[in-house]
Amino acid sequence: MSVLPPKLSRYTAVAALLLKYGRTRVTTGDSLASEIPIDDAATAAEIQTAQQLATDLEQLGPTYVKLGQLLSTRADLLPQPYLEALARLQDNVKPFPFEDVQKIIEEELGIRLSKAFSRFDEAPTAAASLGQVHRAALRDGREVAVKIQRPNITELVRLDLETLQEVAQFLDKHSDTGHRYNVTGIVDEFREALVSELDYRREADNLRLLATNLAEFPDVVLPAPVDDYTTGRVLTMDYVHGTKVTGLSPLTRLDINGPALAKTLVRAYLKQIVIDGIFHADPHPGNVFVTDDGRLALLDLGMVGRIGMAMQDRMLKLLLAITSGRGDEAADVTAAVAEKLEGFSEVGFRRDIATMVNRYGHESLANLQVGRVFMELQQLCATHHLRAPAELTMLGKTLLNLDQVARTLDPQMDVNGTIREDAAELMTRRMKKSTSSGGMFSAMLEAKEFAERLPGRVNKVLDAVATGELKTKVELIDGGSIMDGLQKVANRITLGLILASLIIGAAMICGLRRVSGFSAIRVWR
Repeated sequence: MSVLPPKLSRYTAVAALLLKYGRTRVTTGDSLASEIPIDDAATAAEIQTAQQLATDLEQLGPTYVKLGQLLSTRADLLPQPYLEALARLQDNVKPFPFEDVQKIIEEELGIRLSKAFSRFDEAPTAAASLGQVHRAALRDGREVAVKIQRPNITELVRLDLETLQEVAQFLDKHSDTGHRYNVTGIVDEFREALVSELDYRREADNLRLLATNLAEFPDVVLPAPVDDYTTGRVLTMDYVHGTKVTGLSPLTRLDINGPALAKTLVRAYLKQIVIDGIFHADPHPGNVFVTDDGRLALLDLGMVGRIGMAMQDRMLKLLLAITSGRGDEAADVTAAVAEKLEGFSEVGFRRDIATMVNRYGHESLANLQVGRVFMELQQLCATHHLRAPAELTMLGKTLLNLDQVARTLDPQMDVNGTIREDAAELMTRRMKKSTSSGGMFSAMLEAKEFAERLPGRVNKVLDAVATGELKTKVELIDGGSIMDGLQKVANRITLGLILASLIIGAAMICGLRRVSGFSAIRVWR
């Protein structure tokens, strides 16, 4: 049972969570205001506390369930027991009445339920925090799954997000840790992901796009959406006949080629991440099915990750560095993509990265869980005052789930070996993509612009030379130090000349026997 009273206001509930689980001390000054433990030593008490946090978040409602799922990807914020407890947060909640289901569908589709579907099961096949899924059939007999959004969920999420936004701004302003971890940025990222997940039309677009991108993998399928029966609150798509990867019986395993499916799954995700720049960001075992015909189906594409062209190259380098046991290169790439904060120690960061990669390398690269290494990499970034990019966070969670699913299909699966085997092909395809027709046209336009402007620029330079107006600007690095050095050299040269003239003059005087009637020796005495 949760210790949080059920009727606490949203602000009070969030404050209670911070004080209870974050060991938070809020001040109005600039001193340390929040302290979240990130050590790896898990005690029985810490595990129990982590599980209690998950329970409290479930009782606070759907927004906080989704927040917990997001926090399960932030190894830089929370220790391992909390990550594991939050990762197990399930959306299994009590379904809402069928009367509401019927009302929402008829409002969204503008047609009676009985006219749209020849069959519609009243009992849902799954109920989640944002919506629930019912099995149905269209008038032409096509079997479909219909996802319907919960009543009034958008308004509830909006209020929760406003609360979290204000709390995050307060923590960033009044706590060192809030500023260090950019809590406002985390809430903004969460807001964007949750708002996108609430619009089922975006999920339908993701299904279509990834189905096109993965067409070269015939053993990977995605349910096709039914456009006429899809709106912002209703998503109708093909029904997948299959079983969760973790629910496969020993007999079913004998009928499928687990090792081949595992390798195909890893390669499909590598293409999504490195080539396409958009990937299914939540491949946990509940979202990966083995179909009745022995293929893999990817479900629930409400959350996808996106990586830009430059970041794709860096993530590929980071993947290869980690899977090959090259700690220095992994440190180079991570330092290049992360934001350096005050107090960043490059020497210590490189040392710890090398130690981590070497530690995993000594165990066995075949047994290395690259997703877990990415999560530990985030912890090291936070420890050494680096702010890891959002792409690294999402990629770490995705690879961690991918490791689990692949090894469920094939316990002997060498995920890292597959990554290294495909490295050459991935790099070739990356080069082809960068020199695609669009890239070539862009380069040609730049060359055309350069060629058009070159004659005029050359004429200007020649005219300036002819009229004596050409000026060259030379900027010295640390000019003050250079001038000080030159002045010291000039002083020493001057002092040397003076000493030399004195020596020569003394020698000339000593060579005279008498000067004005006095002995030269006497003069010097």
